[in-house]
Amino acid sequence: MIEGKVHRFGDNVSTDLICPGRFYHLRGNLQELAKHTLEDADASFAKKVEKGDIIVAGRNFGCGSSREHAARIIKMSGISCVIASSFARIFFRNCINIGLPAVEVPTKNFADADIAEVNLKDGFVENKTKNFRLSFPKFPEKIVKILETGGLVEYIKENKSL
Repeated sequence: MIEGKVHRFGDNVSTDLICPGRFYHLRGNLQELAKHTLEDADASFAKKVEKGDIIVAGRNFGCGSSREHAARIIKMSGISCVIASSFARIFFRNCINIGLPAVEVPTKNFADADIAEVNLKDGFVENKTKNFRLSFPKFPEKIVKILETGGLVEYIKENKSL
């Protein structure tokens, strides 16, 4: 079960908004790069996010380039899950690969500071502030295990295979 405070974003949040290109020189120092997570979409995001918080966004979250750094710095900033109406395909897979849950449900009724709960095993997102629940297809057991172990590399190290 994942529970956290919502940080709300709109449609078409690109990997360049998540991980601004002008900080590309920091890609070897992800801790420093994470200080600039979503800076171009919300200048105060990296300063106000707390461990366990959740990003909720509209359609096409993570569009643009396939840079894995975008998903990595979201996770490093303290975000425990990303919920969106839809994801760019490569960004979604990058999230799973690094152990960051990414869930697709309609998000129009979420707002900043709502409290959301996500249950990957049973396939639901609950907005505890507004008291509603949305279902999504349950994640396959192996994907849940990949997420629980911290990503694909950690899963393979632990299990010696896929």
